[in-house]
Amino acid sequence: MPTLLIASPVEDDIAARLRRLDPALEVIHSPDLLPVPRFPADHTGHPFTRTEEMTARWAALLARADILWGLPEKEDLPHLGKLRWVQTTSTGVGPSVARLGLDEGVVVTTARGVHARPLAEFVFMALLAHFRGLALLQAEQRAHRWTRGCVEEIAGRTLVILGAGDLARGCARIARALDMHVVAIGRDSGKQRAHADLFDEVVPATALHAAMARADAFVVTVPGIPGTIGMVDKVALACLPRGAAFVNIGRGTVVDEAALIEALRSGRVGYAALDVTEVEPLPAESPLWDMPNVLISPHSASTVPAENGRIADIFERNFAKWRDGRVSEMENLLDRVLQY
Repeated sequence: MPTLLIASPVEDDIAARLRRLDPALEVIHSPDLLPVPRFPADHTGHPFTRTEEMTARWAALLARADILWGLPEKEDLPHLGKLRWVQTTSTGVGPSVARLGLDEGVVVTTARGVHARPLAEFVFMALLAHFRGLALLQAEQRAHRWTRGCVEEIAGRTLVILGAGDLARGCARIARALDMHVVAIGRDSGKQRAHADLFDEVVPATALHAAMARADAFVVTVPGIPGTIGMVDKVALACLPRGAAFVNIGRGTVVDEAALIEALRSGRVGYAALDVTEVEPLPAESPLWDMPNVLISPHSASTVPAENGRIADIFERNFAKWRDGRVSEMENLLDRVLQY
């Protein structure tokens, strides 16, 4: 009988659902040994330290675990002698898995696809607010002024997305509904993608600068891995048309933040919405906090109440394949080389 240990805060109904999955699966959920969630789908919880007694209990549970829900901590690894599979609660976990030094024989599946819809909603909340002049409307309302004017529209504009995966898919679906022209920048532009019809064009990473030169709005969706860190640098940002909108829902390390601040100050970037930053939490002294053309989201745009249920969907679809030794057929397998 394999044992699943829930190592990240989840709702009781999710734990109960996992218990119903298969009579041959033992599910251990000990909320008293986990941090208390601060909000729905919080995978970190309040700051938390186990007592000596709790630490001993936790070590004993780790020793029984064939499967973990949530990445282990570094200090957990010596106790995980039976571990064979980790279901993570995030998508961009490759660098964390590498830092942990998790054994190559341990299968890691990610939450890829779970966050595409809520992150796409964040992107278009920001872009519609920018192009439709929300800040001006709010200022006029506060001043009790009824002044008619003319604002921009989003239809007909070009959206350039760095990445062509699930997050790009989510953005492209809404962009197409709003009659935007969608250009995706993919690591492999010729790759077969089930959602390829959502993109008007897919271009290779070597065409990054040329694609950015066409962007009314530019969205970063790629993970922060060795091949993407610093990819959007000063030279790349200078390619954007003056006043372009910029959104980052990937990782802050993909962007040269100092260069982005300079571009915002000069007007090269007219507006930025950032769910991720180079250093997190964003330092209090960062100029980004006070820039009038910047929206800061504390790496929470993907978090919605249904998140853990959607991760459970992935786990359920994968469990029978894992149990039967059909590991290669499992979805969302982490590529240890590519780190996503």
